[in-house]
Amino acid sequence: MTKEDIHLGDWQRLLFGDTPGVFAWEVVVRTLLIYLFFLGIMRLLGKRMSAQLTITELGVMIMLGGIVSVGMQIPNRGLLPVALLLLCVLLFQRGLNWLALKSRRVEVTLQGDLTLLVKDGVIQVEQLRAESVSHNELYAQLRDQKIRQLGEVQRLYLEGDGNFSVFKNETPPPGLSVFPAKDQRILEILATSDEQKVCLYCGHLAQPHAHNGKQCPNCSHDEWTTAVQ
Repeated sequence: MTKEDIHLGDWQRLLFGDTPGVFAWEVVVRTLLIYLFFLGIMRLLGKRMSAQLTITELGVMIMLGGIVSVGMQIPNRGLLPVALLLLCVLLFQRGLNWLALKSRRVEVTLQGDLTLLVKDGVIQVEQLRAESVSHNELYAQLRDQKIRQLGEVQRLYLEGDGNFSVFKNETPPPGLSVFPAKDQRILEILATSDEQKVCLYCGHLAQPHAHNGKQCPNCSHDEWTTAVQ
């Protein structure tokens, strides 16, 4: 198409493209057939495709979108190649799942492994950096679990599918508050432990008066704040 063929008032081209208007009805039929076949493929892929997706499953979803769009909208492309490609994706994904079931190494490579982000109320700084998770994102996840301070957290894992799993301490020690600093009202009513301090960066709990002028042994930062009960 040359620029001479483009006219803003050409409603036939704007609405139907270069194809005859009757092709719009064919698009409806193509879409219906592909949609029904697509639902069957999704059902065979398993329940995981409608839950939180892993990396491989996300890749499959993107590929499926690219495959079905061609058969629905391009008049000189038949539906049989689309059906064959969908079947190939099904076999490919099922094959990867079978390999992951047989081999732990393959499973970790394809779907990722969990990462320990908080251990006994202390942030594992190196793991946090490796996963590119910010403190704000971590605290938001804890607040969503109704947790007020890090001492309440026995373990926090970042799962391979991107979800956070939190296990709480039954008898939590004092710890670093997870409330935002700008929310002064809630910070004022929190019970604090004046004699115990925690590292402002990782939540390491120091012994009384042991933090004065010293770096945190866990993360080497030197900013301390009052622990929250």
